[in-house]
Amino acid sequence: MNKGESMSSSNFLRGTLLLTGASFLSKFLGMIYVIPFTNMVGETGTTLFSYAYISYTILLSISTVGVPLAVSKFVAKYNTLNDHYTSMRMLKIGSLVMLITGFIAFLIMYFGADLIANWTKDEEAEGITIDEMEHVIQMVSFALIIIPSMAIVRGFFQGNESMGPTAVSQVIEQIIRIVFLLVSVFVVLEIMDGTISTAIGFATFSAFVGGLASWGVLALYWKKRKKHLDVAIEKQTKKVDIPARALLKELFRYSGPFVLVGIAIPVYQFIDQLTFNHAMSAIGKESIADIAFSAFNFQGHKLVIIPVTISTGLSLALIPEITNAFNANKMQKLNAQINQAFQIIMFFVLPAVFGLMLLADPIYGGLFGIKHIDITGELFAWYAPAALTFAFFTVTSYTLQGIEKQRFTLISLSAGFLAKILLNSIFIQTFGAKGAIIATLIGTFIAVILNLWQIKKAINFNYRKTFKLSLLMLIFTSIMVIVLLVIKYVFGLFLDVHENRLHAVLMMLIGVVAGGSVYLYLGYASTLFERITGRRIAILDRLIRK
Repeated sequence: MNKGESMSSSNFLRGTLLLTGASFLSKFLGMIYVIPFTNMVGETGTTLFSYAYISYTILLSISTVGVPLAVSKFVAKYNTLNDHYTSMRMLKIGSLVMLITGFIAFLIMYFGADLIANWTKDEEAEGITIDEMEHVIQMVSFALIIIPSMAIVRGFFQGNESMGPTAVSQVIEQIIRIVFLLVSVFVVLEIMDGTISTAIGFATFSAFVGGLASWGVLALYWKKRKKHLDVAIEKQTKKVDIPARALLKELFRYSGPFVLVGIAIPVYQFIDQLTFNHAMSAIGKESIADIAFSAFNFQGHKLVIIPVTISTGLSLALIPEITNAFNANKMQKLNAQINQAFQIIMFFVLPAVFGLMLLADPIYGGLFGIKHIDITGELFAWYAPAALTFAFFTVTSYTLQGIEKQRFTLISLSAGFLAKILLNSIFIQTFGAKGAIIATLIGTFIAVILNLWQIKKAINFNYRKTFKLSLLMLIFTSIMVIVLLVIKYVFGLFLDVHENRLHAVLMMLIGVVAGGSVYLYLGYASTLFERITGRRIAILDRLIRK
């Protein structure tokens, strides 16, 4: 590798780590704010909030149809060809398309709010009313007007190998959204003595406010970088006016796989939204439906998605290299990189799943309250394994894209959705609230198995190395589990996590620190971490020596 390639690789890695860090920080903030938010509005309020947000996330994914990430890929391609003029044209055309699709999505969600609300709940059901649900869905819909076109600008910057604008705007968007959400909810409930539905309406509107803040950050970056972009276009000797129709055709060809992966998790949640209350009512458990739904589809999901974000962020950094190795027909290198991507998932998510399951009651009770811990703790423990299937589905889907088998993602995704739809109501009526979680685990597992099978078939992939190292990770995780069981027994003698929230917090902190430390030490001392990532961590070197 020459010096130029080395610098390019270094810049790419730095940019990827920046985006992964920003994504993690954003997800972490998204989990932290839930603690005061839940304390103010309770499980009923958070359920109402999640009803609106799940619908919004799906419509946002559909309205953007994967275009922001596709723009990144498109711009990178034409910049490599020194055709900056075409890249700039794509930004303008893509932004216009996203403004149109975003506005259409807003109209569908705003005027279809009553329909979504009626699909979700029976008029006679207790708790949240259809009118309240319609109100919050309409409030969040305004964000669809501005978010899609804003995402295009992020994609354009990323295509120019500038990750800072996306990372900074993402974090600022989250901070402003959370501040507006918490302040508005506090003002409505504590100062104005308003209703929960009014407070949740403002909470969902925070998505629009956060979007405006993100636009402001991107505008500042654009003002600073525009002159450099103009210079690049001026230096371009040959400018070809590719028809707009041809540009859009190429763009949407890129965007298809991205939207499939993007809507996967929200669709599983939306299926629950449409069926959960009806199925719980059918077995006479409508009184706890809102509490149960919130436990795994909102608070629990926020926690589970954090290890998924870390592992998939690091794994997806390998996808461009996987694509290059496939196109260059370097099969040995391709196998090594795919194995590495899967091993990263196992290394981070496997212990996280067992840790969350064992410490479900103290983690959920310590963070969100112990009021209904007999219901919420159990559901959270059942939901924890979804971290593994969600992470593997994301990485295997992008791997299929890297080896030009992205169309198969539609088949695996459809099979998973079909299983979820067919099983959800039956399982809820058979197993209660956790039936919805079991159906999600089965659906996502089917999708993952199909993706793994297709990867094996397409490139004769060998999973032996992944299985071998996964066995070692399982052994280390088992040791961690023993440590956690001992801690739970010893500290459980004088800490009651079901009756005292402070006790739950203490048990959570002791368990997370002890379990995490044991696993990381084993992974580091055995050189497992180094074998997976290809690097050591200097700070751990110094700590272990001391």
